[in-house]
Amino acid sequence: MHTTASQADLDLAVSEFRSAFSEIAKGAAAREYHREHLFEEVKTLSELGFGRLRVPKEFGGFDVSLPVLFELIAELGEADSNLPQIFRGHFTAVEVLRHTLPSDAATRWFTEISAGAIFGNAQTEPATPGAGYQLSTRLKHEGDNYTLSGRKCYSTGSLYSDYIRVAAMDDDDKHTFAVVRSRTDNVEHLDDWDGFGQRLTASGTTIFTDTPVEEHGIYNVNEIAAAFHAPFVQLIHLANLTGIARNVLSDSIGLVRGRHRTSLHGLADRPADDALVLGTVGRISTYTRTVNALLTSIVDILHHADQRFERGERDVEIYTESYVAVSEGQIAMIESVLASATLLFDAGGSTALRSGTNYDRHWRNARTLASHNPVTYKPHVIGDYRVNGKSPVNFYAT
Repeated sequence: MHTTASQADLDLAVSEFRSAFSEIAKGAAAREYHREHLFEEVKTLSELGFGRLRVPKEFGGFDVSLPVLFELIAELGEADSNLPQIFRGHFTAVEVLRHTLPSDAATRWFTEISAGAIFGNAQTEPATPGAGYQLSTRLKHEGDNYTLSGRKCYSTGSLYSDYIRVAAMDDDDKHTFAVVRSRTDNVEHLDDWDGFGQRLTASGTTIFTDTPVEEHGIYNVNEIAAAFHAPFVQLIHLANLTGIARNVLSDSIGLVRGRHRTSLHGLADRPADDALVLGTVGRISTYTRTVNALLTSIVDILHHADQRFERGERDVEIYTESYVAVSEGQIAMIESVLASATLLFDAGGSTALRSGTNYDRHWRNARTLASHNPVTYKPHVIGDYRVNGKSPVNFYAT
């Protein structure tokens, strides 16, 4: 029996989250520089209830709105951008559970999440073609039990998780999801992610060998939930990028305030009085305001789509509009954040180049996030929808 969380409970939890974010931020640059994993940080956030933000209240969750969720994700991204990506698979799993599962399965998983369980992600496979591809990971039916076997890459967060939501093919060659335990001899985690950014997300290979599927662990995603799924997962990246933009702004301000040397061509004795340096910070501030405004606008669109879904409306077009809005935001936000991360070095001069400061992580992490669901295809997707009314291809509905 769960006690329903009150507004006071949520307010206290949010205050505790923000205190944790502040502590996390203090060591973020050094952790990434030395490649120190985030097990303690994930544990702290889990124990505070961060993972149950969107769990319905009847199961012990806070059931926050999407605007609250994405603002907190942005704040966490400002502290350490690795963490929102680690939790991306978890929040996506919660969202799919909200929209898909029958009551007995929902009770099982929401109860576990409220108790602190964290979900990881394992969907992508090496060397597979585009939308509609056949996964090599297969479900095997043995009596009343199921196992799965396969190899996944980019399995972000799974190393930190208790359960993993695995994409697989069933006996009818249809895409399905299966939930397995993360800590078992039948699951091998290879921390082999070698990307130059988001180094602590454990986005490496996971190998499943006759791994038992949990009770209530097999489910398919209905068409509407699938259409909601795509913009939701991308919006987590955009909230994370927003956090990076905020961090770049605060770092640039701190850099300029702390600088004493100026250039031969400087306009003032102190960089903090130099009009060109101040103008650079002003441009970073403008980019950050743009990113913040876009995030608020796009989250509001998805929030209203979610509310309509909760009222029982089943129009896929609701979510097509959300996908297009997220894609438009993706283009503008990526350009803004990458520009800000570069301008930081104009504001900081050679001081910003010292490896111990690790300021380059902002650009590397933003560039890595920008490479998910490649932005190069999004202008065409948007234009084809606006001109020809063609809805974006939705992998999750295949």
